[in-house]
Amino acid sequence: MVSVRARPPYCGLDAAMEVVSGKWKVLILWALRHQARRFGELRRQVPGVSEKVLAQQLRELEADGIVRRESFDGVPLRVEYSLTEQGLALDEALKPLGDWGREFRPRRV
Repeated sequence: MVSVRARPPYCGLDAAMEVVSGKWKVLILWALRHQARRFGELRRQVPGVSEKVLAQQLRELEADGIVRRESFDGVPLRVEYSLTEQGLALDEALKPLGDWGREFRPRRV
C-alpha cells in the first residue's frame, strides 16, 4: 500500500485530508485554535491520546506547516505549540464541516 504522503494529491480536498489524516489531528487543531499550549495541556485537552502518538501527530503537523513548536530557555525547559497562519486558515476551513457534523450527525439512542 502506498503512503498518502508518498504520492501527489489528487485534488485540493485530497491535499487537505492528507494534512488532517490521523485520529487525533483535528482534535489537536481544535485544542490550539485560541491559544498556544504546552504538551501536558494538549494531552489533557485531547483525552485518550498517548504521549507517543501526540508527539508523532504534532511532529507531522509541524512538518506540514500547520503547528509551530517554540522552545523557551529556562529551568525547566518550556515548549509551546500554536497554530501557524496555515493552521489558522485550516481551522477556518474546517468550521463548516464541524457545523455539518453538529447538524447531521446520527443521534445515538
